[in-house]
Amino acid sequence: MNEELGITIGTEARAARQHLGLTQAEVAERVGLVHPVYNRLERGKMLPSVPSLYRLCRELRVSPEKLMGLTPTGDVRKGTKPKPKPKEEDAPELRRLLHLARKLDAEDLAALLHVASALAR
Repeated sequence: MNEELGITIGTEARAARQHLGLTQAEVAERVGLVHPVYNRLERGKMLPSVPSLYRLCRELRVSPEKLMGLTPTGDVRKGTKPKPKPKEEDAPELRRLLHLARKLDAEDLAALLHVASALAR
């Protein structure tokens, strides 16, 4: 295994996950990995397969180039660009709430909507 690449992918994956306000367990579930395997990936102890890398990029909303520490032309990055200011709808709490709400059945979703409506008054 290329140790430097593993560390780069793990560091970038952790940063993207934290930016989205997700837990390791949530990302692991979305990507189709068990939590201990995803934990090893973030610690740079393993490299993802190509299908896992694809799903990871999609779920973390990051390009493969960014995840592997490359520029779009394939050069290794020497610095980092400042991240754009997130939009309100991109708030980690809202994305997490939406992710959890998608798991609810119709009755529980209606109850959640009722509570949210009452809190918004």
